Amino acid sequence: MKRGKRYKELVKLVDRSVSYDPADAIRLVQETGKAKFDEMVELHVRLGVDSRHADQQVRGAVVLPHGTGRTKRVLVFAKGPKADEALAAGAEYVGAEDLVEKITKENWFEFDVVVATPDMMGVVGRLGKVLGPKGLMPNPKSGTVSMDVTKAINEIKAGKIEYRLDKTNIIHCPIGKVSFGQEKLEENFKVIMDAIIKAKPSAAKGQYLKNVSLSATMGPGIRVNGAKL
Repeated sequence: MKRGKRYKELVKLVDRSVSYDPADAIRLVQETGKAKFDEMVELHVRLGVDSRHADQQVRGAVVLPHGTGRTKRVLVFAKGPKADEALAAGAEYVGAEDLVEKITKENWFEFDVVVATPDMMGVVGRLGKVLGPKGLMPNPKSGTVSMDVTKAINEIKAGKIEYRLDKTNIIHCPIGKVSFGQEKLEENFKVIMDAIIKAKPSAAKGQYLKNVSLSATMGPGIRVNGAKL
């Protein structure tokens, strides 16, 4: 990939041979996140597991104390009183079979998170092939399959994020905006890292945290010293 002059200048600020303490890494991310927009700070964690095995999956959700700085649009599959409850709680879209049709026929994806009541999972299951690859399929482990739709929506709006392994055994997730400042980014980073460490599967052998890095949206990756976590 060809990199621009600005990126090459930012890279000079980072010593690629060094694994930085978390606080220093976050400080560097802020120094390298100087684009004309408020860049997202992204966490990338390579784990010593094999995502092809069901007993080595790492997946969960956690509410970041300061959110991500990104407003999430919530779609809820529910009927009757639960649909009314979802609308009252602030869901942007609420429906049932009508939403399935809209997604399949119009390729409509104007939402960021999908919540469903348990009784609607039979309907939502029809969308598995389109929601699954996008990481949007509701899941009880992440709290997005629940009868308590108010709680689910409130947590998402408050800054709840889902973390999960991709096919290369890496977790990618946002931890906030550069403008959050040092303290808030550090607190968000600690909460998500604690959750990932606690989610270590019993079947995982050897080194669990293979590589941890942080970066701003347009900035270079900065390695974090896993021993300090």
